[in-house]
Amino acid sequence: MRMNHETARTTRFARRKQFNRLAIALSVCAMLFGMFWLAWILWETFSIGVSSLSMAMLTQSTPPPNEAIGTGGLANAIMGSLLMVALATFVGAPIGILTGVYLAEYDPRGKFPGTVRFINDLLLSAPSIIVGLFVYAAIVVRFREFSGWAGAAALALIVIPIVIRTTENMLMLVPAGLREAAYALGAPKWKVITRITLASARAGVLTGILLAVARISGETAPLLFTALNNQFWKASLSGPLANLPVTILQFAMSPYENWQQLAWGGVFLITLAVLGLNALARMLSREKLK
Repeated sequence: MRMNHETARTTRFARRKQFNRLAIALSVCAMLFGMFWLAWILWETFSIGVSSLSMAMLTQSTPPPNEAIGTGGLANAIMGSLLMVALATFVGAPIGILTGVYLAEYDPRGKFPGTVRFINDLLLSAPSIIVGLFVYAAIVVRFREFSGWAGAAALALIVIPIVIRTTENMLMLVPAGLREAAYALGAPKWKVITRITLASARAGVLTGILLAVARISGETAPLLFTALNNQFWKASLSGPLANLPVTILQFAMSPYENWQQLAWGGVFLITLAVLGLNALARMLSREKLK
């Protein structure tokens, strides 16, 4: 009887090992499949994009179609993207941080915070084109004008849910003993939040903001309905505003060789910026874990 029991245990253990090896093999194959396409995309982007870089691309505005290759650049599109991303981050990050603080510190289990989390999850999973259509109906149609302000508003609506989720999760990871020790010393709640919990989670909160910036840097659909595009240099958010994602889309779909080359240069710049922001976010999260 005991021998049968031992044999059955050995058989089950051998079967679990086989399933474990199969699962590991499938996981490795899936990883290699994804890494292959990622490496191919990055190789094409860097190999073609680097050859498209020039000083003119960084200092001159977008040229007319069918101009000589090497004339004109993306300076107006770069400036427009920087303005809208900076404004969207300046508006969306504080709202996201304050909302995340409320959800984690003031009423973590209430009905209203539960509703806020549900809406935030919807915003996180909603396609960005829906955000663009909403801002188009709310701002562009009302004021009868495409503008950088509308583009920044659409990007801010994408930033907010990402920062909310990251801030709440990071604050929930702060040990409750730190809060209790601060309360025992007579510290008010606002000081416990600013000096203890937020200070302990600042690396994670900054990581969330950087990931949000990386997300909106390459968004095209919301800007098609809000900022549209502009072929001239402009440092104001009023009226249609040039931006890299829409310019890349327009130039890449065109039959003109000079525009296609500038599109590859723009793709290289955005890819480099997104990779840099993600690497910085990784470094901050690693420091937080230490």
